[in-house]
Amino acid sequence: MAALGELERSVMDQLWSTPTGLTAYDLVDLLPADPGGKRLAPTTVLTVLSRLEKKGFVTRERSTRPHRYTAVASRADHAAELMRDVLDGADDRVAVLERFVGQVSPAEADALRELLLGRVRDAS
Repeated sequence: MAALGELERSVMDQLWSTPTGLTAYDLVDLLPADPGGKRLAPTTVLTVLSRLEKKGFVTRERSTRPHRYTAVASRADHAAELMRDVLDGADDRVAVLERFVGQVSPAEADALRELLLGRVRDAS
């Protein structure tokens, strides 16, 4: 899965937070202005949305004007796919998992343990 640039991530953050979707004009109002207070142009936002659509991150509802864009997958789905990509690219997957598990909080470790135990129970 493709990584997101800074502006793409800002757009996706808004779309992930709004399940009903947003138009480019909605996004112009929601995205932060630059340090000088200048807002993004709608054409810039439309370009970013077009790129995100080509990458498979968003879908466009064509029956409305202006078009409404929604995220294809959830933020959690995206994060899981990124984690999977990193793991798939590792020469030593166990070492990567060891380091990851070594950095999680006790609550996250408990959650992982429960998820893995549930998976083992489902497989038997």
